[in-house]
Amino acid sequence: MSEKPVNLQDQETHESSWSSRLRDGLRKNLSQLAPKKVPIAYKLAIILTLMIGSGMGLLGLMIVTNQSELLKTQINEFGQTMVDHLAESSKELVLSDDILSLMVQVSNLGQNDNVLGAVVYSHDGKVLASSGRLPIHDINKMYELSEQIQPKHYTAEWTDYDETTKPLEVMSFITPIQYQDLIAGHALITYSKSALSQSLHDTIRAITGATIFMILLGIITAYFVGKRISQPIYDLMDASKAIHSGDYEYRIAGARNDEIGFLVDAFNNMASGLLEKNQVESAFSRFVSTKVAKQIMDNLDSVSLGGKHVQATALFADIVGFTSFSEKLPPEEVASMLNEYFRYINMASKLYHGTVDKYMGDCAMIVFGAPDEDKDHKFNAVLCALMIQRMVDRLNTERIQQGKVAIHFRIGVNSGEMLAGNMGSDERMQYTVVGEAVNLAARLHSVAERGQIIVTDFFVKDPDVQWRILAQRHNSIRLRGIAEPVTTYVLTDVKPEYSEAIEKQLDEILSQRNVA
Repeated sequence: MSEKPVNLQDQETHESSWSSRLRDGLRKNLSQLAPKKVPIAYKLAIILTLMIGSGMGLLGLMIVTNQSELLKTQINEFGQTMVDHLAESSKELVLSDDILSLMVQVSNLGQNDNVLGAVVYSHDGKVLASSGRLPIHDINKMYELSEQIQPKHYTAEWTDYDETTKPLEVMSFITPIQYQDLIAGHALITYSKSALSQSLHDTIRAITGATIFMILLGIITAYFVGKRISQPIYDLMDASKAIHSGDYEYRIAGARNDEIGFLVDAFNNMASGLLEKNQVESAFSRFVSTKVAKQIMDNLDSVSLGGKHVQATALFADIVGFTSFSEKLPPEEVASMLNEYFRYINMASKLYHGTVDKYMGDCAMIVFGAPDEDKDHKFNAVLCALMIQRMVDRLNTERIQQGKVAIHFRIGVNSGEMLAGNMGSDERMQYTVVGEAVNLAARLHSVAERGQIIVTDFFVKDPDVQWRILAQRHNSIRLRGIAEPVTTYVLTDVKPEYSEAIEKQLDEILSQRNVA
């Protein structure tokens, strides 16, 4: 019976497939065992070890303070005991004026290694007997410099000098020598603070060495660990500055599987949302005024029909004889001309805090005092109207030089109470102003001749603008819907200081046009 031949190619394919499945299985198991995220707390744990340095310093301060207080208490107790013993043993000797015995008593006390000096004073401060170092002040001055630590016990710290003129910190303990109610004298014993100082110095030296070691260790740790942990924070700071400056396309690169990684992802998502909102707002502001677009984008949840009464000014400006003019030109040229003039009108309105409410054919409606309140909306409307007419005059000079037909605008301005808000329906609404004051402004501009700015007598006599404008009486006209004739004025100019400012601003606008 013959054996079946082995296919080596099939065997190799089988082994390769088995090896591939094994690797995929191991990779899957390892990915399941790996943590979904690495908490930043584990990383910060290394940095928190730096707190050991401050802990060591605090611990050392507590040890030094406690040891200092303990040694000071011990010295005070020892000093009080010794000065009490001197006062008690010297009481009868002072009363009997036995100076020799006092000298022996004080000398025996001065032989103590811890005692630098002992003195017995009379009641009037005279030194009766002394041994060792004497205080640099008399007994009365020593009392003034001393601190009372117990009833009838005082201590004073002062500086003495040894044989080599080296400073020596000492403490003196003082108590009166009292017999019944009579103070017969005073006893004083002086001790060196060297033991206390040496103990404190040794403790401070040991703690300082340990603290310096921990600080050096912390510096090395901070350099390597802090560089790793703080880098994404710096990235977030740079990203926030970029977003603040208006660079909404800025993104943080890199992937992390910890809390900072989630924060980076959230930031990138936020930046994407801001970019989208900015793009929508930019496109939206081309159809409505920038101020209205920003209000709507900032309050999307509260966009609804309705309005409020405001004191504002409406300005209407359109081209005289536009219908006959547009019939003689190609549509593209008419549209280009309108867009050019409307662009300048928009620039003028922004310059004087106005808002282009709408364009209606060749007519532009500008509102001052809404949606943003403007206390000087009347005069700003006057300046804007004069700016438009002077700008048109400048542009007409260029058009005539180019062999084109001159364009002339007529303007009507009126102020009063208006209803400002979103008008229309829930599906289609528009921010605008309505009211009799608005209607009157529209009718005033319709009766104006080319180059004229028509206002009412109430507008001219308004105390906010009367002293700043120049106007000529026009005539009384009857307007549809208004029973009484309306007295109108032609606004010719403003006071010289304001007129000069208009010319400067007009030069700046046209110079920017020429540069562009």
